[in-house]
Amino acid sequence: MKLDVLIGLAIGVFAFLMVMGYNVFPVGLLFVTAYVVWKFVLSRQIVKNGNGVAIATSGVDFEDIGGQSVAKKELQEALDFLLYSDRMKALGIRPLKGILLSGPTGTGKTLLAKAAARYTNSAFLSVSGSEFVEMYAGVGAERVRGLFRRAREMVRKEKKSSAIIFIDEMDILGAKRGSNVSHHEYDQTLNQLLIEMDGLKVDQGPHVLVMAATNRPEALDAALLRPGRFDRQVKVDLPDKEGRLAILQIHTKNKPLAEEVSLEEIAHETFGFSGAHLENVTNEAAILALREEAEEINKRHLHEAVEKVMLGEKLDRKPTSEELRRIAIHESGHAILAETVRPNSVSQISIRSRGNALGYVRHYPKDDLYLYTQVMLEEQIMVALAGALAEEQILGTRSTGAAGDYEQALNLVEKMLLAGMSSLGVTDVSLLNADKRQAVTKDILAELEERTMKIIENNQQSLLGITEILVAEETLTGDTLRTYLKNAA
Repeated sequence: MKLDVLIGLAIGVFAFLMVMGYNVFPVGLLFVTAYVVWKFVLSRQIVKNGNGVAIATSGVDFEDIGGQSVAKKELQEALDFLLYSDRMKALGIRPLKGILLSGPTGTGKTLLAKAAARYTNSAFLSVSGSEFVEMYAGVGAERVRGLFRRAREMVRKEKKSSAIIFIDEMDILGAKRGSNVSHHEYDQTLNQLLIEMDGLKVDQGPHVLVMAATNRPEALDAALLRPGRFDRQVKVDLPDKEGRLAILQIHTKNKPLAEEVSLEEIAHETFGFSGAHLENVTNEAAILALREEAEEINKRHLHEAVEKVMLGEKLDRKPTSEELRRIAIHESGHAILAETVRPNSVSQISIRSRGNALGYVRHYPKDDLYLYTQVMLEEQIMVALAGALAEEQILGTRSTGAAGDYEQALNLVEKMLLAGMSSLGVTDVSLLNADKRQAVTKDILAELEERTMKIIENNQQSLLGITEILVAEETLTGDTLRTYLKNAA
């Protein structure tokens, strides 16, 4: 209403000036142009209505999303029910009512939902599951009803044939009923969502498709996952090496890269990174180049960005000379063991403090592995134990700096127990008493400590040499380490 008053007032002013003999054509043309541009921009932006529900016209295509080829293919197949509804109806196919996107955070679930809206030319509403949870009875249920009502209104207003409602954090809105014993409002809100999804019929108005995202699908109520509610579940997992390369290529399109940069190498180093992590790597690399006033992003910028995303920013704290030497011995122990059991696996050694780490050894993952043998797990445990054992061999004592290594080693032993790789064989680990469990864990670690110590003793001179280099230079590349070990052999 205020906008209409302002427009009317502007027209009145222009009319008055024309009567007075002024040439208002240039100003009027400028005003009309600004109004048209403003309306266009407004139509493309996200706005908020009274209930906090975000409404947007999606500007994301499936081509803008890398590393999720399987998820995109499965999602596009499901969305074809919207695009080719007549053909599906002829075959007697029941249209889908809901699609659940599940997977770790940062893998692109929200981007996939936005791309789905553009792919199907649908009106798009986005909301978080937490926005429906209230302490007052009936408020959440009313917001659910209002959400579906607004979706149908948007379809008519935008003259489209369908709408997509995207609910993020679905595990909050759709948690198993009864899990919040003292708060029945949660259950009422979920019941209303189930009722609304049951009422979605193509022959009774525009087609409304519900898409939801969660990283905890096991927490969802079973009624949501049955056919007729969320008919299709799409797994959006962490990208593999080819997927990481595709994501890096997308996020470096607008960034000047030096010729020496190998995105394949960065993709190889970033096993376990999500799409959000990789985007952050490219952004941090560009920031580092800006700090140095470099015209291009070089290899060093990207490698340092990977370290920053993994471990955090460099810290100003300076250990004492004794502490620095102990840290160097500790990290040298990790590096020598890694190169012994997995040759060519070390990427870099550093005794610069980052985040909570006083020093670190960064490894090249051999491949994207999803299964581990007993030998692989034992080698990882030996690498984790090597830092503390190197301190003990050279300095006579261990330090608290190995606490994180021990935690990692215990987690790996736990995997061995669960997989039947201990002296107990295949057993229900949950039924073991604490003493039995501790005894088996102690036996495994004692054996691996003995094997690890032998390797450190055999490479003691190399360990001392690498330590001196680290104390002097703070960092050491994997290639330099391997050259030194080869010459020392």
